[in-house]
Amino acid sequence: MMRVMVTGGAGFIGSHLANALRDRGTEVCVLDNLSTGFEAAVTSGELVIGDTGDAALLDRIFDSHDIDTVMHFAAHTIVPESVSDPLKYYGNNTASSRTLLERAHAHGVKHVVFSSTAAVYGIPPEGAASEATATRPINPYGSSKLMTEWMLRDLAIAGGPTYVALRYFNVAGCEPGGSIGQSTPKATLLVKVACEAAVGIRQGVSIFGTDFPTPDGTGLRDYIHVEDLACAHLDALHYLRDGGKSTTLNCGYGHGYSVREVLAAVEKANGAALNITEEPRRAGDPPELIAVARKIQTVLGWEPRFDDLDTIVSTSLEWERKIANQDSGAYWAA
Repeated sequence: MMRVMVTGGAGFIGSHLANALRDRGTEVCVLDNLSTGFEAAVTSGELVIGDTGDAALLDRIFDSHDIDTVMHFAAHTIVPESVSDPLKYYGNNTASSRTLLERAHAHGVKHVVFSSTAAVYGIPPEGAASEATATRPINPYGSSKLMTEWMLRDLAIAGGPTYVALRYFNVAGCEPGGSIGQSTPKATLLVKVACEAAVGIRQGVSIFGTDFPTPDGTGLRDYIHVEDLACAHLDALHYLRDGGKSTTLNCGYGHGYSVREVLAAVEKANGAALNITEEPRRAGDPPELIAVARKIQTVLGWEPRFDDLDTIVSTSLEWERKIANQDSGAYWAA
């Protein structure tokens, strides 16, 4: 049986994918340096601790494992940090990805499924982005991911692995059974931040911008449950192994919720009001960013199962309660 290498498999999304692969009988090798991931999150397959930019380590892994597909999640993902420390993002997200692709190609890896981002679009003028929308990233995080998309494209044309690049919108939620969740230090994603505030990990939550041209004045975003995202990766794996051509696909539900709607859902799930402050708009925040997601359903046959804000929020909140209580079934940053 051919194995799948999951880089960043100790992180939020990668750990969910590794579990999904296990549940379908696929052998997994996880590569993670544990800089933001957690060893306890690796409940499936073998964990190798190290960097995706370590060519010698990659050679040893590829030499000793029958890997036909790399699922590449390992990346820095905090947008404000990418602005203040851009070389960190180009070094890890772009340069290390180049090393990974070079060594994978040298060892005959056939397929790559890449964790990309809607940040490659920047600020779409219409508020919704399809795969044909121009890519105009406005921060180094989005640029560093787009550069890896280009490398994948050019390497495939030159005879390298076929690939699916999945452009995520706003990932949220946690595994419904509570076995794994998001414990990323200094997370900036709204659902996690609001749930942290609900359980007392944070003092409160801020709304950045209340004067957008949207129904309630706050930004609209497309939120996708992490379990549906993991299933999209499984569908991409089957698609490539069945001979599918290289492609780029949006991962979202095709509709959005405002910041106020998300906060109201957290308050409802928690049964208590949040401490909410209103702040000015942040530079570069689009009023609306929604996925046009028809292509992924057509190409992969992807069918989301958790397209419900209350489900997204409730699974996130249960995980944050476990962290706040230092439950032995959870993990948290020291």
